[in-house]
Amino acid sequence: MKTLFYLLLIGLVAPLCAFAAEPIALRDITNGRFYARTIQGIRPAADGETYTQISADRRQVVSYSFRTGEQVDVLFDVATARGADIAGIDGYTISPDGRTMLIQTQTTAIYRRSFTAVHYLYDIKGKRLRPLSQGGPQQVPIFSPDGNMVAFVREGNIFLVKLLFGDSESQVTKDGEFNHVINGIPDWVNEEEFATNRSMEFNADGTMLAWVRYDESRVKMFSFPWYCGQHPARQEYAVYPGAYEYKYPVAGEDNALVSVHTFDIKSRVVRKINLPIADEDYIPRIKFTSDPSRLAVFTLNRHQDRLDIYMADPRSTECRLAVRDEVEKYHAESAYLHPEFYANSFVVQSERDGFNHLYLYNLNGQLIRQLTKGEFVVTDFYGYDEKTQTAYYAATDGPTRRAVFKVDAKGRTTRLTPEVGTNAATFATGFKYFINVHSSINTPPVTTLRDAKGKVLRTLEDNAALCETLAGVQLGQREFFSFTTGEGVELNGYMVRPADFDPTKRYPVVMFQYSGPGSQQVVDSWSAGNYGGTLFEMYLAQRGFVCVCVDGRGTGGRGAAFERATYLNLGDLESRDQVETALYLGTLPYVDKARIGIWGWSFGGFCTLMSMSEGRNAFAAGVAVAPPTSWRYYDTIYTERFMRTPGENPTGYDAFTPIARAPKLHGRLLICHGLADDNVHFRNVAEYTEALVQADKPFFQLTYTNRNHSIFGGNTRYHLFRAIADFFAENL
Repeated sequence: MKTLFYLLLIGLVAPLCAFAAEPIALRDITNGRFYARTIQGIRPAADGETYTQISADRRQVVSYSFRTGEQVDVLFDVATARGADIAGIDGYTISPDGRTMLIQTQTTAIYRRSFTAVHYLYDIKGKRLRPLSQGGPQQVPIFSPDGNMVAFVREGNIFLVKLLFGDSESQVTKDGEFNHVINGIPDWVNEEEFATNRSMEFNADGTMLAWVRYDESRVKMFSFPWYCGQHPARQEYAVYPGAYEYKYPVAGEDNALVSVHTFDIKSRVVRKINLPIADEDYIPRIKFTSDPSRLAVFTLNRHQDRLDIYMADPRSTECRLAVRDEVEKYHAESAYLHPEFYANSFVVQSERDGFNHLYLYNLNGQLIRQLTKGEFVVTDFYGYDEKTQTAYYAATDGPTRRAVFKVDAKGRTTRLTPEVGTNAATFATGFKYFINVHSSINTPPVTTLRDAKGKVLRTLEDNAALCETLAGVQLGQREFFSFTTGEGVELNGYMVRPADFDPTKRYPVVMFQYSGPGSQQVVDSWSAGNYGGTLFEMYLAQRGFVCVCVDGRGTGGRGAAFERATYLNLGDLESRDQVETALYLGTLPYVDKARIGIWGWSFGGFCTLMSMSEGRNAFAAGVAVAPPTSWRYYDTIYTERFMRTPGENPTGYDAFTPIARAPKLHGRLLICHGLADDNVHFRNVAEYTEALVQADKPFFQLTYTNRNHSIFGGNTRYHLFRAIADFFAENL
């Protein structure tokens, strides 16, 4: 097994580690003392010269210059707004004509991306604030292209407000019903797995409204308990507990029936688009083109290996297939997450040649050209300039790094960010400027303003204060490495060693991983590890551990073949690669192979359990946080993307699960889960621990009252991470 170690000396933090003065306190990590500052909520303005943000006190919307970074104007101020009285703002939307603003207040979260809020209309010039609607909180309000109308959803129905007619409100749909029919916003599984909270669009001339209708009547219910709890306390359950019920389709079961409908605003006629899709197909996106009579409808078959783009006429309801993209195994989410339409063309992403790249089509669906080519992965698409025929994007610079590029009409590629590590951009309208955020595993984020060639115009945030704080604490040594497994697979990883590391000693090891399809943990970014900058790993190193993270087969950044190696058998190759990592580490002179532990969250918790019961007994201890324990319990869209249905793939579902492997569990186990997890349900732990009991396997368990998949609130995060650290200290 050949290994290559190289120490990253880039950045301000690492050279100061040897002179650190105080130990890292875990509570300082969880309470945010070491959080890196970033410039949040940047929104490029239509003028191409400015961007807007909410002020730190959440009372203003401020405009800044892209060229200088200086404040240009205050577009909204709670103190000077006339009319309605509000305490602060949670979000905002500026109308396309720049005259009106939607102000979001009293936000209440529903799921990961969905929420209700009370919105206000604000006349920017007249500084007058008035309610959008008097009928109750709204969801996903959207301006018409001319700024004269706002459509929104309330309780599963779509409403339309006409600003030129005294803010008159009318109801577009009337069939919305909780847990039965939803118009314009997705149900739980479509929201979670297609990463969207709105399925509603105006056409280009503002004469039509289109939306996806979700009929979830046939989807079975799932419920979880509510207790009184604390932080926050739910006093309605102080005497008797309650329950939350919602529609959640598990693998192989019925999904919501989806259809596309349109509303002619002048005639008030509702029509159903004649889409030639099966009842089991998905509609992850709809998007109006620059042509008011063309609605692009993205559809996926249930296997998710065929993506079709239909051009639908919103009035005649007829559809024409414009693009069909069939790939081996499945489409990654990038294929439909951010389609961008322009005056005469549109850009989509595809892995059809083995790597994720950009493809340019005309509005008839004819391929103009493949914009990017090569053995690298496009990780983000920033836009296409039709005038100069130039595309702007981020891509891998080696599997662990990211840079920002542009490619012109002749295929000439220019790198815009020379910094090594991870770069992410926000471009001005028209691409004259961009804001870049650069970091590395040793360097907290540095946010800079740049011109079109990448020249730095101004540094907006360098996190100097964080660097100074980190210089005063004990930091270990971070380094990347790679090794080749016994199966001949080269894997990438990083290692965090104690500040006083002694190569003549033998150290216990804690391995952290996520391992899910397309994910990456081994990245040259400040986001590496837990809490940024591998700070939780630093805390463990301070307690005498060597910490390691390795991305096994199935993870991203290396192309479709590496990522799809786990298809139909989630958990098999992933756990084998983590065991191979432990066996490799055991050959190093400074590692005690009898004291290696592993942990992870969500898919990482699943892989922890799979690795601890793989059969080669490489781990002495492990912690699984919120783990799936059988893919039969998880949702349709995610699970079937990688596994097909249980009926089609019973062996994959039943052979490679922690429940099936329970009799082979080796090592001390701590399993943690939130009782109100709407994503990976507590039933996963309930069924798995029952299997452990019947297999006579000891384990430790922590449950968190009223906590969801993220397990936070009050003292919860500190309690959880302290439990993880103490468990490894006691057992390794």
